[in-house]
Amino acid sequence: MKTATKVVKTTTAFVLSVVGASVTLAPALAVPVVPNFTQGSMTSHTETTQTITETINSMDYNTGYQYSATGSGVTASGNLSPTPNTTNVTIEGVNSTWTGVGSKPSFSQTTPGAAFQFTETVKSPGLSNHTIIQRVTEVTSVTDTTSIFSQ
Repeated sequence: MKTATKVVKTTTAFVLSVVGASVTLAPALAVPVVPNFTQGSMTSHTETTQTITETINSMDYNTGYQYSATGSGVTASGNLSPTPNTTNVTIEGVNSTWTGVGSKPSFSQTTPGAAFQFTETVKSPGLSNHTIIQRVTEVTSVTDTTSIFSQ
């Protein structure tokens, strides 16, 4: 009987040591994952849209007076250069002086009843032309990329 008791004790001790060994070996180690391929491709599509709004203001100014006369079948009398005329103006206590065209030559038809042509132009200082241009531009950029790779 003593032998049987010894066997039982040995078996019990062996089982306990196996359980203890498995608990101490429990930490798991990570294994790196390496893709296993020989070739492949990748395609990407990128599309970008941009809207640009512009306003362009262009202003033209005359800095002085311009006088011109042209024609045929007419005759000028007097000085062909206009004389300046200065005018003083007071409005609500504010004094202003401006210079304009005082006298200009007079024209008459050379042969009454005959054909003639006559043009007279006077341009004064100030804003002569104001142009406003408004435009909207839409710019679209498309990029398609294909990458081919192999091991």
